[in-house]
Amino acid sequence: MTLRLRLLLAMGLLTIVTAAAVAGAGYVRARDAIVQRAQDNAVIETTNRVEQLYPLPARAFDHAALERIAGRVSGREGSAIAYGDGISAGGMDPSVITAELRSLVSSGRVGWQRVSYGDGVWLVVGMQLRVAADGSSRASGAEVYVLRPFTSEIQVVDELARNAWLIGSAVLLLALGLGFLAARGVLRPVRELQLAAWKLGQGDLTARVPVRGRDELALVASTFNTTASALEHHVGELTRMEADARRFVADVSHELRTPLAAMTAVTDVLDAETASLPGVAGQAARLVNRETLNLTRLVNDLIEVTRFDSGTAALALDDVDVAEVVRTCLRMRGFSDVTATLPDGVRARLDPRRLDVIVANLVGNALRHGAPPVSLVLSVAGSSLVIHVADAGPGLPEEVLPHVFARFYKADSARGRSEGSGLGLAIAWENARLHGGTLTAANRPGGGALFTLRLPLGGEE
Repeated sequence: MTLRLRLLLAMGLLTIVTAAAVAGAGYVRARDAIVQRAQDNAVIETTNRVEQLYPLPARAFDHAALERIAGRVSGREGSAIAYGDGISAGGMDPSVITAELRSLVSSGRVGWQRVSYGDGVWLVVGMQLRVAADGSSRASGAEVYVLRPFTSEIQVVDELARNAWLIGSAVLLLALGLGFLAARGVLRPVRELQLAAWKLGQGDLTARVPVRGRDELALVASTFNTTASALEHHVGELTRMEADARRFVADVSHELRTPLAAMTAVTDVLDAETASLPGVAGQAARLVNRETLNLTRLVNDLIEVTRFDSGTAALALDDVDVAEVVRTCLRMRGFSDVTATLPDGVRARLDPRRLDVIVANLVGNALRHGAPPVSLVLSVAGSSLVIHVADAGPGLPEEVLPHVFARFYKADSARGRSEGSGLGLAIAWENARLHGGTLTAANRPGGGALFTLRLPLGGEE
């Protein structure tokens, strides 16, 4: 549910509750006042009509006398009935008189009650008749009941109810309109803040939010702008430092190539003479030669990484026989302990040198850190070339998998330098990405690590 809808629902609910409380209370009070006034007027009018009959003679009431009494108290709009000495007279329907009202009137009190009669609501008013005797009055035993229409008062009450509903509906519509305008005013800065945050997440560090007014939303916008400015500054500093570090690595790597070339030439001569050197001197010569080769490999890897970072690494695409490239790679590096499944006729447009680097790094990593047998399987899946390299070792720990292609990452920090620089898999991953492909690492269900290379057959995608 959106924030705007929640605001409108809250405003509507508040309006409904308020309007219902105010209109309902007003309606109830007005209805009670109208009904009470109508009842009081009816009772007073009926009482006055009955009092105009006095003094009544102290004798038994016959039918004619009761008929005259009922006619005089009924009025033009109502009807009446009179009871006395076991007889009754008048045009009123006696069924509208309830036992409760008869009991109240029999006790000597004036009673009234609203009843449904015909198609409307009527008011029944009843009282006892009194007769004069010995200078005073007493109950005559006769009763008179008057039926008066209550329709006009009910119509007024119904009109009040309709007006309450109409006013409540109008207030609700007005409140929803005001709520929509208020939500629009509140959500506009929120939308601007959302857009600026999205731009910031996409890398646009210049994204800012207009600050309007001095309310809480303006404070949030100001805080966002301050944070974005600080982030832009820090990212700029980090970018500059990263560029300086990359430039330093590139410069140092290139500067080391010349002395390393000379050192390699000298160590090659020493390596050729190690057989004639005495024990300790021969061991030292072999150690120097091995470390010089490792240093040369590290410098070459660093130079390759700087090419990827600077965007100067490029593909030299060619239509090649993939199986032949893989066989040449395994043969040139002496990987004779690898079981290779290489079907003939698989051709792809790719950079053979970079494919050679990828395969060499994957197989070399499996041989160094896994366990035999190491297998390499070449296949085609749709429009992709797929190469699986697997070993039978313990596999990769779960905490290592997310970082296996990170630069200089070693699963065991205690490993010696002779076990690699930590750049081989990173360079293989960069070469796969340069082709528009992917390189992933996982563990096989039966044990051992599995690296999967996927490259487009038709060249870079």
